[in-house]
Amino acid sequence: MLCAVEAGEQQRQTAPVIDLPALYQLHWRYLVRLAVLLVDDTSSAEDVVQDAFIALHRNAGNLRDPDAALGYLRTSVVNLARSVLRRRQVARKHLKVAEPEATAPADHDVLLRDEHQAALRAVKALPRHQREVLVLRYWSGLSEREIAQALGISQGSVKSAASRGMATLHTVLGQDR
Repeated sequence: MLCAVEAGEQQRQTAPVIDLPALYQLHWRYLVRLAVLLVDDTSSAEDVVQDAFIALHRNAGNLRDPDAALGYLRTSVVNLARSVLRRRQVARKHLKVAEPEATAPADHDVLLRDEHQAALRAVKALPRHQREVLVLRYWSGLSEREIAQALGISQGSVKSAASRGMATLHTVLGQDR
């Protein structure tokens, strides 16, 4: 029994250390942008990312590979964003509470031209699954394998959702022209 405890202690001591401050500095902004595309609200997106970093901090000892930390964070952000959207749905349905107001920065309209705004509106109108796949593929630049891991689905489902989402976007954006 004592050997098992010593082995556990030794494994914890030799487990690779994740440099959380460096991860935060390098990837916080990217993860917030990802979350904003999923939840449409900057303050909620920042909360989602903060919660993902807290979860990583709590579970850092369970990660065998420190290089998997970004993937862990990305998956956490997607799952936490889903939770935020579910909570909003419940609140709207049962409490008749309006969504929080998303106040855009003063230069928001200047930065996004009309066609970009139309594309963002079309992406936001997609079903959740298709929107998540397209955001992860085209905005985050993830491979089908990485998207499948982040969303907990098969690569075939990723391909199917991407194909359907792109077809919908082509139809919607083609009608606007």
